[in-house]
Amino acid sequence: MTELFAGTIYKGRQGRIVRQVTGLAIWLTFWMGAWQLYEALRAGFFESLKSSTYGPTFTIAAPLLMAALGTWFGFRLVNWPKFADFLISVEAEMTKVSWPTKTELYRASLVVIFTMALMAVVLFVFDLVWQAIFDWLRVS
Repeated sequence: MTELFAGTIYKGRQGRIVRQVTGLAIWLTFWMGAWQLYEALRAGFFESLKSSTYGPTFTIAAPLLMAALGTWFGFRLVNWPKFADFLISVEAEMTKVSWPTKTELYRASLVVIFTMALMAVVLFVFDLVWQAIFDWLRVS
């Protein structure tokens, strides 16, 4: 519980890229949620929370509070020792990955695209066959 209110950065020099990207994803999620809440409040989507009842201050304050709490939550989560150690180990493992060359990526992509097209044709033929069988049996 003490980590929740701490303002320090846990192992600040380790796993920086993964932690920054994770924090940014959390922040964007909360900020988009706050924007959607603002739009819903402004449009009067919630009958019990109309702007005329609570005033325009609530329409702005609630989403801002949500965005602020989400920003703090994202910062604290990526600096929570257990989660930060996990992200540090993720970045360490990502450096061990052997990434494909451009030609290998091109060939693998062609195999996947060809396989998907072939499967689509096969499933289409199966569908036609079963449709013909059911029509012959007069099953709707």
